[in-house]
Amino acid sequence: MEPAALAIAEFPLEQDLIYLNHAALGPWPRRTADVVATFARQNLTRASADWRDWHAAEQRLRERLARLINVPDPGDIALVQNTSQALSAVAMGLDWRRGDNVVLGAYEFPSNRLCWEACERFGVEVRLVPGDPRADAHEDLIAACDRRTRVLTVSSVQYSSGIRMNLAALGAFCAQAGIAFGIDAIQSLGAVALDATALEADFVAAGSHKWLLAPEGLAFLYTRPELRRGLTLNQFGWRMSERPFDFDTPPAGPAATGRRFEPGTLNTLGILALDASLSLYEELGAAWVEARVLENSGFLIDRLAALGLEVVTPPTPAARAGIVSARAGSAARTRGLYRALRAGGVLSAIRDGALRLSPHYHNTPEQLERVAALLADALRTGRASA
Repeated sequence: MEPAALAIAEFPLEQDLIYLNHAALGPWPRRTADVVATFARQNLTRASADWRDWHAAEQRLRERLARLINVPDPGDIALVQNTSQALSAVAMGLDWRRGDNVVLGAYEFPSNRLCWEACERFGVEVRLVPGDPRADAHEDLIAACDRRTRVLTVSSVQYSSGIRMNLAALGAFCAQAGIAFGIDAIQSLGAVALDATALEADFVAAGSHKWLLAPEGLAFLYTRPELRRGLTLNQFGWRMSERPFDFDTPPAGPAATGRRFEPGTLNTLGILALDASLSLYEELGAAWVEARVLENSGFLIDRLAALGLEVVTPPTPAARAGIVSARAGSAARTRGLYRALRAGGVLSAIRDGALRLSPHYHNTPEQLERVAALLADALRTGRASA
C-alpha cells in the first residue's frame, strides 16, 4: 500500500473531526488500538500466559528506538514513565560541584526547566537565556556558556513557537567545549528526523504520546555510556539489577546499560502500543513522514500569512517541524479563532498567546484547506473577535 493510503487507513478519525493537536496528544493508529485490545483480551482470558511475547516486544521496542535516533546500541535506551522522569534522572544524577552552571532557554517547556532549577540546591547556577526563541537562538545559548558550564539542554522543537533549534551547531559546540549536551525531543520525534550520534548528544529524552502516536505513561531516555557511568542513581528496585529475574540469589549490582534507570515493573501496555506505532512509522519511512509533516506545516504557514496573521513559526523547512503558531493581533482575537476552529470540528491549542496548529502525516490537503476556509470565514465575519 502506498504511504499516503496507508496513513489514511490507519487513522479512521470521525469525518467531522480534523485533528491538529499532535503537539499535545496524538491519536493512536488502528494497529496500535488493535494491539491494546488484544493485550486486554489476553489479560482477561489468559492472564500472563503470553508474558514471553510481551518481553520480546520490550526488546524489539528498544531496537526500534535506537534506530529512531540512530544510536548503535539498544542497551543505551531506558524505558521510563515520562520525559520529566528521564531528564530528572540526569539532572539529579550528575556529580555537581558548587559553582557549576547549566544553560537553557527561559522559553523551555517546564519538563526541561524544573529539574535543572532543582539543582540549585547543589550550588548550581541555572542560566536561563531570555527572550523569544528564534531560528538563531543557538547563538545566545552558546554565548551563555563558560568554563563552568556542565550541561546545555534544549528542546529540539520549541513547544509554543514551533521553532526547530539548530541542534547541529549546539552539539558541535558542546563536544568541543566538553559540555554535556541534552535534548528534549518530544516535539520532534515521529515528525522529523533526529540523529543523536551525528549530533553528539549525551542524552535524549522523549515521551510517546505526542508525535510518536502512542499512549501516555511511557517515555525513553538515551544516555551516552560515558555520561551514564558517572550518574548517581536516585531510584532503586528489583528490575534495575544486572540479573533482574534471578530471584533466588542475592541481588546483583545495577545494570551497566540503560536499564539501571528502570527500578521497577515496566508499562507493558505502553510498550506494546509504542512498538506498534513505531512499526507503522518504519513502514511509512522516516523520509516520507518528515516530507509530509513539513509539507503540511508549510501549507498552513502560507495560508495563515495570506490571511494577515502574525506567523511566529519560521517558514524555512530546516527551522520548523510540525508546529505552526500564529497570532491574530490580540489575545482575544486569537482565542476567537481557536473557538471558531473548535466549533468547526478542528482541534488545536493556544500556547503563549498564539494559536497552535500541529498537523501530522495523516492529515490530508483537503483537511487543511477546510481549516484555512474556517479561519478566513471567522476573520471575514468578525467571529474571531467574538
